[in-house]
Amino acid sequence: MEKITMQDIADALNISRVTVSKAFNNQSGVSDSLRELIFEKARELGYAKVPYLAIEQMQMQQQEHPSRTVSLVVSRPDSAVFWTSIIHRMAQELSSYNINLLYTYVPFVYTKTFNLPQMLKNMNNIDGCIILNVYDPTILGMVNDLSVPKVFLDMVPALYRLQLNGDLVLIEGYRTEYDITESLIQNGHTNIGFLGDIYYAQTNLERYRGYCACMQAHRLDIHSECCLTESIGIFSYGKELYDFLNELTDWPSAFVCVSDFVAHFVKQYMDEHPDHVPHPVVLTGFDNSDEYTNVAGHIITANVPTSLLGKRLALQLLFRTQHPDAPYELTFIRPTIIF
Repeated sequence: MEKITMQDIADALNISRVTVSKAFNNQSGVSDSLRELIFEKARELGYAKVPYLAIEQMQMQQQEHPSRTVSLVVSRPDSAVFWTSIIHRMAQELSSYNINLLYTYVPFVYTKTFNLPQMLKNMNNIDGCIILNVYDPTILGMVNDLSVPKVFLDMVPALYRLQLNGDLVLIEGYRTEYDITESLIQNGHTNIGFLGDIYYAQTNLERYRGYCACMQAHRLDIHSECCLTESIGIFSYGKELYDFLNELTDWPSAFVCVSDFVAHFVKQYMDEHPDHVPHPVVLTGFDNSDEYTNVAGHIITANVPTSLLGKRLALQLLFRTQHPDAPYELTFIRPTIIF
């Protein structure tokens, strides 16, 4: 069996070997949450030199803490593989610390009749909450005001600029989308459009900014008529994309789509309306989802490490419950581009 090295641990977590070395040698420059993540990954890979005190500390955490409950706040019981793989890994990690994961559902859109579930309001019921796939600003604001430890996966741009009362984990989008756009330019594309609601999520906005930065770096014009970036209805995404494409007269040679979800609608439209598409159009996506079979494996996309993401969310909340007064942390998880 091949010997596991610090570099293997670093590669598995997308961090530097120096960071791993600092964690093992108890040096400064590594947050407690990242240190715990490094030790856990080292143990998972079978690294032989995990500091004894680190193992002992993690074992004591599992043995000494009584059963606790963490609320997973979601906007729907989503069956999408992308979300379920994150949740599954999160639950698996929390269970190793004797922590139960309790689903708490909130609606897609706030209405005046909505109140937060009592489970969230009573601090005696839960020890913390993880919020994902919730994108209504009012509901997020209500959750943000809760006095329990919190970790958010993504955020709406309107609240991102304000004071969050919790940690935030983001899927890195700026550099990734910059590199995806760069690949299109290197392949001869100069008229490139962008499709996706940039007000829906901070990650969407960061992807758009990366696209814009790359176009500007190459002194290429961004044609607004080839971009759909305004707010799009949750339940009318397909229709609004179709309406936009129906009105499009000067098609670009490529579309950077904010997600595979968006890309699959565009591909579907082009297949259904070949007479309206004057020339071949290259599509890119984001998320590397197998669910959208018409684009899966056929477009440039970004693979999000969902298992790592779920584990990171769990460990981040664990850190927050143990260190409630520590400064809030912003963590980026970098995807891998699949060409």
